[in-house]
Amino acid sequence: MPTALRIGPYRFYFYSYDCGEPRHVHVDRENKSVKFWLDPVVSLAENHGFNRNELRDIEQIARENLETLRNEWDDFCRGDTRAAQNSQR
Repeated sequence: MPTALRIGPYRFYFYSYDCGEPRHVHVDRENKSVKFWLDPVVSLAENHGFNRNELRDIEQIARENLETLRNEWDDFCRGDTRAAQNSQR
């Protein structure tokens, strides 16, 4: 579960078993968690505990760091055969 980015209280990371899904990032703070899709634009996938204002802040951080997050995802998942198999379907 590599950390792609840390900004303020937020940890942006990926799960290794997620490489078969479209690019996305998980963000945690304390006992709260959110998942954002990274393509075609940053968009909310799931939210567990964050209020609307904080979601907007996190989404803005993800947008400002979108290229970095996409590159981190690609570097992390590059060797994952599940991702390659799913892209061929």
